[in-house]
Amino acid sequence: MILALEYHRSPGRFVAARGLTATRMGSRLSGMVAGNVAPLRLVNRQARELPGDGWTRVAPVLSGICGSDLSLLTGHSSPYLSPMTSMPFVPGHEVVGRTMDELPGIPKGSRVVIDPVLSCSVRGLEPCRWCASGQQSRCDHVTAGRISAGIQTGTCADTGGGWSRQMVAHQSQLHVVPEDLPDERAVLAEPLACAVHSVRRVPIEPNSTAVVVGAGTVGLLTLLALRELTQVGAVYVIAKHGHQKEKAKALGATAVIEPRKAVRALRRVTTARMHTPEMGADFLLGGVDTVFECTGGASGLDTSLRLARAGGTVVMSGMPSGGVDLTPLWFRELELVGAYCSGADGADFADALRLVGSAPLDGYVGTTYPLARWREALNHAADSGRLGTVKVAFDLAR
Repeated sequence: MILALEYHRSPGRFVAARGLTATRMGSRLSGMVAGNVAPLRLVNRQARELPGDGWTRVAPVLSGICGSDLSLLTGHSSPYLSPMTSMPFVPGHEVVGRTMDELPGIPKGSRVVIDPVLSCSVRGLEPCRWCASGQQSRCDHVTAGRISAGIQTGTCADTGGGWSRQMVAHQSQLHVVPEDLPDERAVLAEPLACAVHSVRRVPIEPNSTAVVVGAGTVGLLTLLALRELTQVGAVYVIAKHGHQKEKAKALGATAVIEPRKAVRALRRVTTARMHTPEMGADFLLGGVDTVFECTGGASGLDTSLRLARAGGTVVMSGMPSGGVDLTPLWFRELELVGAYCSGADGADFADALRLVGSAPLDGYVGTTYPLARWREALNHAADSGRLGTVKVAFDLAR
């Protein structure tokens, strides 16, 4: 038997959580994430069997709590994704752990991070057009094959997830962690691989301007990827909290701006014109070349669309929620680009493991919790910005 934190779909609790969190902010919001309406259960269950050859059991060591996990628990994730999950599933896709079985080139006991995408090779299928081209994040077969539906580890009933003492993973998902890389850095490899993928989704011209909206884990790592992998010029970061501002500056932000001052500040540095509509927020005629929306919130996307220059690009890195006025997209002929998970046939993960070992990321995993204290962990993660934390993780050795 293994200890696991399971998600059980409950339409009543989903609606209740959405209604309660819609009216609560800050620490009051965090109190609802792990309250009685949360569709989670801490259970002891039978360990999962290996689905076939090329699979191994993995014992998670650290597993991060992602913003997409919190969106699910607060009822803000889109119902669009519901056919691509299977119940009950164990959340947790940001995982560093140790293999428990022998695999070619990956000995038993190897420390690994997991690419969570459950693509054709994982499912025992002939590759779809996307998997054949190395773009597994676009896989068309996430509901087919030898395992149940799930877009990634952490949404599939048959694989388990990182919020447990044991899960299963396919060899194609595994990346061996360098011996000198601490677990607290290795657990950042998956979100950093996603940030690398986001930056590679669009051409970044030398000396062009960019804005990163949001300075949580996704935003900070997107800034890191921009600075390390492109020749971008000025990068402005919109951040709420003092510790986020300090970390953004350490990663090379040209300037860090408070959300309420963003339009005015960027008007000055881009020589754009600012306009105020009869209703809604200010916007720019002019603006920056590329905007990375890293909050997943409707207000973040709304801000992004109002800051991009005509013909510019907005990249959605955060999992979206809520409706947005798309008039700027139409009127300014913007490019709106989605960026889901990682791709490039493992290259994004390889670069992420290299960068996570060298970048100034000490202290990003600020607090860890055992599974038994899951309510505290989720409350902390939901209020991490105010509490001065970038990433909260479960410590499965405790």
